[in-house]
Amino acid sequence: MKAALRVRAASGPLETAAGAQDIGRAAVFALHDELALWPKPGLVSFLDNGSHQDMDAHTFMRSLFALRHYFPAIFELGRGRVPFASLEACGIAAEKRMLAATVGINTHRGAVFSLGLLCAAAGAVESEGGRLHPATLRAALRRHWGAALAERAQRVPVLPGGIAARRYGLRSASEEAAQGFPVIFETAAPALERASAQGLTPQQARIDTLFAVMAVLDDSNLAHRGGLDGLHFAQAAARRFIDRGGIAAPNGLQHARAVHRDFVARRLSPGGAADALAAACWLQRICGTA
Repeated sequence: MKAALRVRAASGPLETAAGAQDIGRAAVFALHDELALWPKPGLVSFLDNGSHQDMDAHTFMRSLFALRHYFPAIFELGRGRVPFASLEACGIAAEKRMLAATVGINTHRGAVFSLGLLCAAAGAVESEGGRLHPATLRAALRRHWGAALAERAQRVPVLPGGIAARRYGLRSASEEAAQGFPVIFETAAPALERASAQGLTPQQARIDTLFAVMAVLDDSNLAHRGGLDGLHFAQAAARRFIDRGGIAAPNGLQHARAVHRDFVARRLSPGGAADALAAACWLQRICGTA
């Protein structure tokens, strides 16, 4: 994870025009940012397995290694502004490599979808001579693949998160994508920039960002594990953390640890929020301040 990447460590845009390898490394680094974070309620980190008994940080590292070629590849597809079916096929192939590396454990399926689409949008922006900026990336995603994503959202779900979203009337990942990832662009990325501008360390800024996303996201991972009660419990816990000053509060770290313990006790894991955090870290690495 120490390979050279022409991006600044925490904020600041790519120093030159982005290439496929730059975008791909930024995506892998962003997923590593999320994995390395602690405390983060119910999620796997280098310190513990959170609410998961079937995976640990080593599982995630194997997954990251298996995905390292996917993000540059889908960036190149985006640069060609290919039909959505081609992006989807690329993502399905990446999922298969991930599952082979993890012996069938789903570590990054959500990120393959969301971060993959963002990399494709970056390719489209580059091909059109645009500047990598959250607004241009979101516009490119909706312009080129929004209609196909809206159609995808109407399919009968086959994965646990999609089934939970349909059962409880939540906004699915496909619906989020069709709308240009509002939680990523309107909550996660601005929260990360605000926290960074306030002088928080990168780790502190990411913790506050994760909680900001948890407070608003219809996280189907939470609904799958804990039903609507679990989702609402998680959202309320995140709002309390934010309302009490977040990680910068005098007892902010202790509060975050307590929420983590509560999530583990209830077997809750906000995987959708983790994906949004990784996407925000990626945006910060390639775009700088929004």
